[in-house]
Amino acid sequence: MNLKPETVKGKRVLTTKSRVEQKNDELLEKRVVALEGGGEQAIQKQLAKGKLTARQRIELLLDPGTFTETKMFVRHHCRNFGLENKKYYTDGVITGFGQVNGKLVYVYSQDFTILGGSLGEAHAKKIVDLLDQAIQNGAPVIGFNDSGGARIQEGANSLAGYGDLFLRNVRASGIIPQISCIVGPSAGGAVYSPALTDFIVMTEDTSYMFVTGPAVVKAVTGEEATFEELGGASTHSVNSGIAHLVGSDELESIELIKVLLSYLPSNNLEDPPIKEITTTNTVGLQELNTIIPEDPQEPYDMREIILQVVDRGNFLELQKKWAQNIIIGFGRLNGYPVGVVANQPSILAGALDINASIKAARFIRFCDSFNIPIITFVDVPGFLPGLDQEHNGIIKHGAKLIYAYAEATVPKLTVITRKAYGGAYIVMGSKHLACDINFAWPSAEIAVMGAEGAVQILYRRELAKTEYPEELLEKLKTKYAEEFNNPYLAAEKGYIDDVILPSETRKKLINALWPLLRKRERRFNKKHGNMPL
Repeated sequence: MNLKPETVKGKRVLTTKSRVEQKNDELLEKRVVALEGGGEQAIQKQLAKGKLTARQRIELLLDPGTFTETKMFVRHHCRNFGLENKKYYTDGVITGFGQVNGKLVYVYSQDFTILGGSLGEAHAKKIVDLLDQAIQNGAPVIGFNDSGGARIQEGANSLAGYGDLFLRNVRASGIIPQISCIVGPSAGGAVYSPALTDFIVMTEDTSYMFVTGPAVVKAVTGEEATFEELGGASTHSVNSGIAHLVGSDELESIELIKVLLSYLPSNNLEDPPIKEITTTNTVGLQELNTIIPEDPQEPYDMREIILQVVDRGNFLELQKKWAQNIIIGFGRLNGYPVGVVANQPSILAGALDINASIKAARFIRFCDSFNIPIITFVDVPGFLPGLDQEHNGIIKHGAKLIYAYAEATVPKLTVITRKAYGGAYIVMGSKHLACDINFAWPSAEIAVMGAEGAVQILYRRELAKTEYPEELLEKLKTKYAEEFNNPYLAAEKGYIDDVILPSETRKKLINALWPLLRKRERRFNKKHGNMPL
């Protein structure tokens, strides 16, 4: 019998609760327990580290009142190593769906207060089921990773859980956008699910990723490193390129996710979201006419061109501190999302190397998967020479960039601002790789190589015979540059669609993009190509 106090004519009496009321109370009590995660003490410990709780992260990401939680009452079934006495609701991961700026998204958030957010069989199945739903319903998935890795007590079952998760990440690839937000540890097998997703956002000071931790590294190799040095946000944003975006804290990381989502369609069958233009780029466009230095060896910042050409305030650069000789990111042209790929003349003269090739190739393939047009800005003297580059496979990695451009069927527009030499000219969105519209500025130099190198090869005998080789060299360089290092020979052949004033670039790109949004390109049926990995 369950008794409850009630007031009848001013007197408190005990009445019996109905069976239905008892069941309702039981549900509410279980919900309270589930919402407490690992308990108040564990939550305070989490907050003391400067970290948010798993539920706070979801609340901050989603539009208020839109979150629907799934599988709240899931618990593990392990009875080994005392785990039968530690059975928490949610099993260390919160899953569900909601909206970000009105767009449906699926989200999971690992709860470090429950068994260190470790992944066991039930934990994995919740994420796997969420990914299956997201694929079925065509919506992005955002995962907050805060986990100690595989749950050792569950042995092979936890490893199987990772395998099932990896399989779903691969199945979802190219169908729905996948974003991983690293907000705590992500170690061992746990790193490979984020690595299989499209974008990784890390948080300074509180997040890190590595396959083996500092203790194991020291035991095996003798190398000593802190968690931050081995796999912190600074390491993965500068040295490895693993992190696409880095937030100074979790609040900024979550805001970066929202901005990123604003450029992306929900799935591969949709077009990217158009945004109404509130401010247009009109001031400063004339400055582009003089942005290219008189000295062809003098660097300049390609970002200044990008920011003038795309809609004002609409450029989200990715992997900004890694492979800085190439720039990638999302922008908008007249409200329409585009992917931007650009050589950066101020770093390594904009030459392509291994990391730049990998960085640009993967970004191009993402844009192609999700119907996002690609705009390429070219100022490239060639591939970076050197033993290190050759021995580490610049041939193979450079071929990835060729493959990505040639494979892409989305609208592709290219602007050559200055140098476009040799094989690098072909690679960087040339007409020969099926780019749709190719523009060149009057300062463009489209040739096998620069004037000095060409003259030294073509006129080596004359230079060897003359009494004043330096004077002759300068004369021949000037003549060669005037005749060959210009965009007009390529334009005569149809390799360049138009030579334009720099100040016309934004308008020309907008006009060229509009009809290409109707582009339909059919290829031979095949399972998939064999990209040079």
